[in-house]
Amino acid sequence: MKDSGGDGTAAAVRRPTPRGWGGVAAMAAVCALAAGTLIPLSRDAGSAIAAPDAPDPAGGLTRVAPAATEQCESPEASLPPSADDGPTIDAIKKRGHLIVGVDQNSYRWGYRDPATGSIAGFDIDLARAIAVNIFGSKKNAVVFRAIPTNQRIPALNNGTVDIVVRTMTINCARIRQVAFSTAYFQAGQQILASKSSPISGYNDTLKGRRVCSAEGSTAYEALEKNAFGAVFKDAGDGRPDDEDILTVPNQLDCLVRLQQGLVDAVLTDNALAAGQAAQDPAVELKGGKPFTTEYYGVATKLGKDDLVRRINHVLEEYRKGEWTLAYRKWLKADLPEISGPPAPKYRTG
Repeated sequence: MKDSGGDGTAAAVRRPTPRGWGGVAAMAAVCALAAGTLIPLSRDAGSAIAAPDAPDPAGGLTRVAPAATEQCESPEASLPPSADDGPTIDAIKKRGHLIVGVDQNSYRWGYRDPATGSIAGFDIDLARAIAVNIFGSKKNAVVFRAIPTNQRIPALNNGTVDIVVRTMTINCARIRQVAFSTAYFQAGQQILASKSSPISGYNDTLKGRRVCSAEGSTAYEALEKNAFGAVFKDAGDGRPDDEDILTVPNQLDCLVRLQQGLVDAVLTDNALAAGQAAQDPAVELKGGKPFTTEYYGVATKLGKDDLVRRINHVLEEYRKGEWTLAYRKWLKADLPEISGPPAPKYRTG
């Protein structure tokens, strides 16, 4: 029983009608954009557009010493901002556009708006702001590439994209693999389940229940540490016969599995779960508050220091006003009472 993205499983499975936008599968279509092109990425990234191979203080802001990989205490601390160009940015300018890995399936964050046919959302606005800073008002200065959750790091490291702006949590394991900007959003893990479900949160009510998470996500890592007796791994995980039922390439696939009755709950960031609850009124976040604190950052390939510094420069300005405008437009209705972006942390030395 194999499903490549929420559009087909065994015929015997009962399928509740997906709600919102005429069904979540409608967002999977590829679209051309007025201010950038959305290009799909296959699971093996074999036909990806390659980015070039290129090698590199604000007052009142927190500064911390560089975190050693063995003693990682502040993974969200990034390089100080700079508006200067460097080898990476020079190569991007020479090519003529910035290639950004995004989601096209996360309502409010990065999704295909069926009313306009354009990719839109909180992350998309930030990606455009970065491109505008590099290229000015040049049209088509950004190319969006849709990447699955489990391909975010490979897409950076194999040169498929220049940056990833895709609700990507900064943590100690990931900073060994890719470089991050300062944090632009605070989120946390939370359970999503049917309103009628006896599951009450990330607790013992998960025992014996089927819980879905995305491959390579912090939700999956949390379940590995403590699943409370839940079933969260497919028998074929990591093999060609992986059924992609409990562990899936894209986080939105979990909502489809929940709607199809293939799983009992979803574990994901509350920021994503809130958008899914808005999309489907039959589900809700469980447990009151997130049980973790996580920060989203813009990711780049290790060694692209000039690009990291430039993104942090963009974020310095973005936090002063554009962040709030984007939050009010995309997130406030589903994630109220957020006072502002997290304060940036910078490494010293």
